[in-house]
Amino acid sequence: MVDTAPRAPVSAHAWGERLIPRTVMGMAVLILAFAIGSAFSGVVFYAYYEFRKDSTDKKVSQLVNGFDKRYQTALQTIDATGTNAKADIQKELEPLKKIRAEGETLDALVKQVAPSLWFVHTLDENGQPSVGSGFVVASDANQTFLLTSYTTVRAATRSPGPQVFANKGGQDVRAVVWTWQDDKDLALLQIPRGNQPKLKFAAVNPPVKTGDRVFAMSGLGAAGAAITEGFVADVSSAGIQNDAAVGPSFQGGPLVNSDGEVLAVASRSYAPLGFRPDAVWFSVPIRTACDRVVHCPSGDAASSAGDRSQQGPATTAPPPPATVKP
Repeated sequence: MVDTAPRAPVSAHAWGERLIPRTVMGMAVLILAFAIGSAFSGVVFYAYYEFRKDSTDKKVSQLVNGFDKRYQTALQTIDATGTNAKADIQKELEPLKKIRAEGETLDALVKQVAPSLWFVHTLDENGQPSVGSGFVVASDANQTFLLTSYTTVRAATRSPGPQVFANKGGQDVRAVVWTWQDDKDLALLQIPRGNQPKLKFAAVNPPVKTGDRVFAMSGLGAAGAAITEGFVADVSSAGIQNDAAVGPSFQGGPLVNSDGEVLAVASRSYAPLGFRPDAVWFSVPIRTACDRVVHCPSGDAASSAGDRSQQGPATTAPPPPATVKP
């Protein structure tokens, strides 16, 4: 038979009597149990600490061991980025660099060619000023020969004619019209001034091609010369067609390449096609001067033009015309 009678609740004092041992042995066992529990907990916490410490050490070791590689990779990335940035900047600066290079080229040409350039001035048939430029093609200890434009000194080829002057550094020197070739707009002047530097003829035949840069030079300028730039439009036996501006003081001056070598003689009136040029000029090829105006080392213009150009013009000029036509 089951006892269904209600039981009295267990009081806190009764629970204390059940949990707390009543004897010394019981107390010792309880203390031992607590000690074992504490020791076990310490072991567990220490094991967890060691685990965390080992994990941290591994992460630090991985970080340290891979640092050099990542550092080098970062440096390479920075260098590559810098190189690409420099390339982009250089690409953007190309137009400015081109302008600067052109300016440096022009300044260098003026300094190179100026010592051989002279400003030529006289009068035309109407007594009006006639100007141009001339450049040294031959010189010895006593005299110098200047190649210039026949148009500039045309009136002086008649008798009587006006006096011709070559000017350099603000000083005039009387010049003699030694010889000329009117159909090619060429004339040769002699001045009593020796040991003047002469210009070198371009060695290549033909010396230029379509699209090349050329420079027209004048003996009138603050630096002893002035310069204009253009491009070759056509090259033929008739002349070098180009758009380098040829003002009055430029006619008779040299048309040079970027090395300062003479390609042709600038002219405002040379018209081999039968009509006057406008913005595009015909310059007389320099080797044409060897036909009648200047004695070249290899003879006439038709023979050994390349060798003649390499040696430069002769140090002698042809004899003056036998007669001076009125």
